[in-house]
Amino acid sequence: MKRPTARRLRPWTREDVQALKTMAREKTKTSVIARKLKRTLTATRQKATALGVKLAGSQRRRRTSVNSRA
Repeated sequence: MKRPTARRLRPWTREDVQALKTMAREKTKTSVIARKLKRTLTATRQKATALGVKLAGSQRRRRTSVNSRA
């Protein structure tokens, strides 16, 4: 059985952080930001949270019940 290889975490550069902030300001979707930075969604969200940056689409929509529409 093959042993899994260890992941190497790529540190965030100043350019990465600046790009993240710029794209977040432009309200770019989180999935697009992650793809452009070649990072996972989770890593992108965690870094944005650590920096205090709000990402587009990070708020959940509330569902309205059928009875409350009247």
